[in-house]
Amino acid sequence: MPLRVTLVLLTVILVLVGLGASGIAVTSAMRSDLTSRADGELIDAVNGWAQPHGPREDDSPGPPGLRRPPSQYFVAASLPNGFQITFNDYGSAPDLSSLPDGDAAPRTVGSEGSGPNWRVVKRVLNGTSSVVAMPLTDIDATMTRLIWLQVGVGCIVLTVIGVLSYLLVRTSLRPLRRVEETAHAIAGGDLHQRVPARPVNTEVGSLGESVNAMLAQIQGAFAATEASEQQARASEEKMRRFVADASHELRTPLTSIKGFADLMSIGAAPDPDDAVRRISGEADRMTMLVEDLLVLARLDAQRPLAIEPVEVLPVLVDSVEAARVSAPGRDIDLDIVGLDPVTTVAGDRLRLRQVLGNLVGNAIAHTGGSITVSAKVDGPDVVVAVLDHGPGLTAVERDHIFERFYRGDPSRHREEAGSGSGLGLSIVAALVHAHGGRVGVRSEPGEGACFWFALARTRESATDTDESAGTGGRQ
Repeated sequence: MPLRVTLVLLTVILVLVGLGASGIAVTSAMRSDLTSRADGELIDAVNGWAQPHGPREDDSPGPPGLRRPPSQYFVAASLPNGFQITFNDYGSAPDLSSLPDGDAAPRTVGSEGSGPNWRVVKRVLNGTSSVVAMPLTDIDATMTRLIWLQVGVGCIVLTVIGVLSYLLVRTSLRPLRRVEETAHAIAGGDLHQRVPARPVNTEVGSLGESVNAMLAQIQGAFAATEASEQQARASEEKMRRFVADASHELRTPLTSIKGFADLMSIGAAPDPDDAVRRISGEADRMTMLVEDLLVLARLDAQRPLAIEPVEVLPVLVDSVEAARVSAPGRDIDLDIVGLDPVTTVAGDRLRLRQVLGNLVGNAIAHTGGSITVSAKVDGPDVVVAVLDHGPGLTAVERDHIFERFYRGDPSRHREEAGSGSGLGLSIVAALVHAHGGRVGVRSEPGEGACFWFALARTRESATDTDESAGTGGRQ
């Protein structure tokens, strides 16, 4: 049974019980009052005009009083000599057989035969008795009308209270209906639904606040679970792609090594020295690839770096000099205008050298023009950039350039000289992020590319820079 119907029924039942109890009390009090009034009139009559007297001298029965009794009374008088006189204006008479021989207090008796009940009182004096009775017809009629009046009024009151109770209960339970609708919406998958706020000092308001808190927890748990699942799927997909790419990268040098080794084993190699040189080159390539993979694996495992204050200028100079030695025919410049010589960052010196080496090596491998390595202080950061004058990058290449094993050429052919494994820039991004920095690229097709990364200056370096003017030059 719905709660609103239960509350209305309970209210109607309680009102019915209250009306019944009050009706019984009122009816009993009214009957008692009317009966008491009748008893008073009977007692006044039997003690007054109906008081018994002795017989006359001629032994004839005397009158019961000074005057004839009113018509609403039944009077019966008897003398010791057996004479009786009765006054009765009714069609029935009370049954006096149950009265005692002596005085009798007011009591209710039936009629002789069929008829109403009577209220009777008896008085005996000097052998003469008088009985005065009054029918209870008027009292019974009055009580019947009172009872029917109470029943009618009670029915009207119950109907009105039932209707009003249903409307009030329905209105009062409307917030609970809203909670129910919210629960159904949540069950349907809409986790953003909330119960409307109400005063917390009410039961519905307190319930709504508790439900909203629970829904927030559930939504957070679902979001965390969904994010975890998405992260797990992305990680799994990334791992599959990584394994596939690594297998592809390792298969090419392994195939070359096996091919040249088979030719040498059967003596079919036209130039054994060239075959050995090629086998050694492919082995070196595999070694570099495995080392890059190990670096990325360590970074993915979030192994701590050897963080210490590192001066930026010596790292830049060493990286540029090493690049000039490895590519003696290339024009590689160092621009440090605006960089204080004592500017330092918190980082791992060897890993920062690796970042610069990979950026400069990428520019050497994929471009043929001059290369400029620059550094400047930009607010709280030190920004290092490697600018080349190559063919530039498309928008798609800029979006994926730091992904592992990504190359602009989707066929991944190795015919071009200087094509790498596709891990250099991904190592750069991973190392910069491990240092808490930022990395990016600015490039347009035909306008070259500028790869940059930014690291936060140390507090001592920032203080020194603020106190002194920056110095620098172009080397």
